[in-house]
Amino acid sequence: MNWLLLVLGGLFEVGFTFCLGKGKEATGTESYIWYGAFAVCLFMSMALLIKATQTLPLGTAYGVWTGIGAVGTVLVGIFVFKEPATFWRVFFISTLIASIIGLKVVSTH
Repeated sequence: MNWLLLVLGGLFEVGFTFCLGKGKEATGTESYIWYGAFAVCLFMSMALLIKATQTLPLGTAYGVWTGIGAVGTVLVGIFVFKEPATFWRVFFISTLIASIIGLKVVSTH
């Protein structure tokens, strides 16, 4: 169950970076809405990480959580914000995904 909470927390991390990007593009009241959503996603992400680390090893949980956030943010950048998908970006994000999977596989919990 705590692995599921950790993955969900990582997805909320992607959510807060997405909101940060959208808030940067918006003006006026719309930017405040995006920054408010940023705060909600940030809170949820941290709360889920805290809950997951009650039973999962801290180093593993944090590594997986930040990895999900990093991979998700790069993918959002490529698909939503039209950032370049160069060979090296895709290569290194793939190695990060392999590392996240490796942490899960070798975890004792």
